[in-house]
Amino acid sequence: MTKDMADQQQETRTAGPVLVTSGTGKTGRRVVERLTARGVPVRAGSRGGGVPFDWADESGWEAALRGADAAYIAYYPDLAAPGAPEAMAAFGRIARGCGVRRLVLLSGRGEPRAVVAEEALRAAAGDAELTVVRSAFFAQNFSEGALLDGVLGGELVFPAGSVAEPFVDTGDVADVVVAALCGEGGAGRVHELTGPRLLTFAEAASEISRAAGREVRYVPVTGPEYAAMLAEYGVPEAEAGFLAELFAMLLDGHNATVTEGVKQALGRAPSSFTAFAAEAARGGAWDA
Repeated sequence: MTKDMADQQQETRTAGPVLVTSGTGKTGRRVVERLTARGVPVRAGSRGGGVPFDWADESGWEAALRGADAAYIAYYPDLAAPGAPEAMAAFGRIARGCGVRRLVLLSGRGEPRAVVAEEALRAAAGDAELTVVRSAFFAQNFSEGALLDGVLGGELVFPAGSVAEPFVDTGDVADVVVAALCGEGGAGRVHELTGPRLLTFAEAASEISRAAGREVRYVPVTGPEYAAMLAEYGVPEAEAGFLAELFAMLLDGHNATVTEGVKQALGRAPSSFTAFAAEAARGGAWDA
């Protein structure tokens, strides 16, 4: 056994248990899978799972955190949403009271209001080591998120215009999170994660079309048009307005750059959107 392997096994023995909030979500599910593969004891928190955890009900947080060594925090609906700073402050206080040593927070790249929530957690968590993972737009939003129905219908309707985005693979996000939870890969730092290249939503639709073997067309709309469309699908008016406002802010061009965050944390290049699309197509994500 090499020294690196021995060190990793020692790290695995000493890390955990780990609470993964939103443990069935796009990143949470992958974090659970990776920690489990390492032999780290995991508590997958969710509203209907074995470890009850609901961001709307603070009364259950202490039970989920009690005895945990570390926690992955993926706040719903978004760290920039109203109420997020208060939720992060409360979570930090409870985590500190439970003696949690290490926190990893999923945040949004280029979201000033999310930074307010980050700092609320930092101030409340005391001496706990805090890693912040600021992520670009998930590639998997096209295969298992809010944009999937549009892809399946052949029309990707979204208020992005011609702005380019460095879509990041959630597998890369999960790898960075797990490294931080286990004390590796820049734990205690702020990471800005992107994919390796910029694509417009029209270019992303073309990549998906090629991988899926059928046409997917990007249809740009304005923010108010998008909010109205969400409302027609039953999204509460306030939430629809917030989402439209959030996307308008995120996709105004200030995030149209690529970072070295994945490479700095993991020592390897990030996964490409082309690879994501090919894998999603092989897995049947876009089968009609």
